[in-house]
Amino acid sequence: MWTALLLFLGLALFVLYNMFIVVEMREEAILERFGKYRKTLKPGFHFLIPFVDRVAYRQEMREQVIDVPPQKCITRDNIEVDVDGIIYLKVMDSHKASYGINDYKLASINLAQTTMRSEVGKITLDDTFSERDEMNEAIVEELDKASNPWGVKVMRYEIEDIQPSEQITSTMEKQMEAEREKRAEVVESTGTRDARINVSAGNRQGAILLSEGEREKRINEAKGQAREMELLAEATAYGIERIADAIAQPGGSLAVKMRLTEQYIDEFEGIIEEANVSVLPVEAANLKTFFEGASKISNQTNPS
Repeated sequence: MWTALLLFLGLALFVLYNMFIVVEMREEAILERFGKYRKTLKPGFHFLIPFVDRVAYRQEMREQVIDVPPQKCITRDNIEVDVDGIIYLKVMDSHKASYGINDYKLASINLAQTTMRSEVGKITLDDTFSERDEMNEAIVEELDKASNPWGVKVMRYEIEDIQPSEQITSTMEKQMEAEREKRAEVVESTGTRDARINVSAGNRQGAILLSEGEREKRINEAKGQAREMELLAEATAYGIERIADAIAQPGGSLAVKMRLTEQYIDEFEGIIEEANVSVLPVEAANLKTFFEGASKISNQTNPS
């Protein structure tokens, strides 16, 4: 009797447990009755008919992030690279996501890998680093077309990493190093050239300034000499004019003659003092000759 009671109690609990279901806010549930789609259960509390109704699928309605594993792709210039990415998608129709495809996540990953290989094969290695946005948009477009029957919306796709092979990486590093050395040499040569240009320009400017200074100096000296000569000429003319005025006065001519006589005597005394030869005026020389002749005659008439 106790066994039957326990069995009845267990059966009652099982039936009671399967009579209701709680659907969380972040999901939707697919209800089947006798294996056939009945309706889509929205978030909340729902009653079920035991052994008749069952929840076949629960679909996540939030945006999901799916990691796409790395895969090998060949670029247009035949270089092998490893590419991985991330898919952001959201279930828009839980009915299609449940019955339209077996596993929409796995299908999205495989389709993303296939599309990625196709897109990478269209461009060169250098373009794979600069055209990520274009590739992302192309992958999203292809995934969105394919996932529409699944009731899934691909929000975006992001390439996480593009990794060339070790040999290609080593070659690229050498190329980048050579490019850096080239840029350094160009910068150094440009700096040397600019320095030489600046030095030559400075020397040229210095020479121009020096020549302009010399020219200004000569102009100033010439102006000074001209001014000096002008002042001297004015002073001389003024002096001559004064002399002429003085000569024109009564007794002026006699004063000039006396002044000339004084200068003559002064100059003559200087010549006598500096010369070894006795120089006398004609009259004085004749007088000296007369006295010397008279002395000789006196000596002859009065011998000692």
